[in-house]
Amino acid sequence: MASTGATTSMRALPMNLVTGAAAGVVAGIPLGIIMQLRDADPKMMPGVQMIDQVGDLISDPSTGLGWLIHLFNSALFGVIFVLLFSRWLTRRGPAMLLGLLYGVAWWIAGALWIMPAWLGMDAMVFEVGANQWWSLAGHLIYGLLLVAGYIMGRPMLSRPS
Repeated sequence: MASTGATTSMRALPMNLVTGAAAGVVAGIPLGIIMQLRDADPKMMPGVQMIDQVGDLISDPSTGLGWLIHLFNSALFGVIFVLLFSRWLTRRGPAMLLGLLYGVAWWIAGALWIMPAWLGMDAMVFEVGANQWWSLAGHLIYGLLLVAGYIMGRPMLSRPS
């Protein structure tokens, strides 16, 4: 027989995931703005913004599609964050540190490895230059805002209607 605490936490899980997705979208906006303002590598893709390259992951370079994919990923990564770490998100200090580490992890996995490899830019895999440092700043902001949004949003979304 399930305990009351287990049942309550299972009921809270969908709302926590919704909160994580919403916090992920909000947290993804500043990173998307950075990608909108930064040019991609001028040698490989002259005149193309970084956000356009995100659209290139499934089609041609496109600002609108890039934003759509970026915000979808931001929501998805927010849900993954909550699934993996929600039990450690009760205290702000450790939660913020966890958010920063999560941002760094996605910078390494996504920006330095997956994206350039997926786009066939083998010379750019794990390459760190000016755009990558801007990307790191954006991913750190994402991690902090993800945690802040989750901590602030969880009580609002979990109120009974």
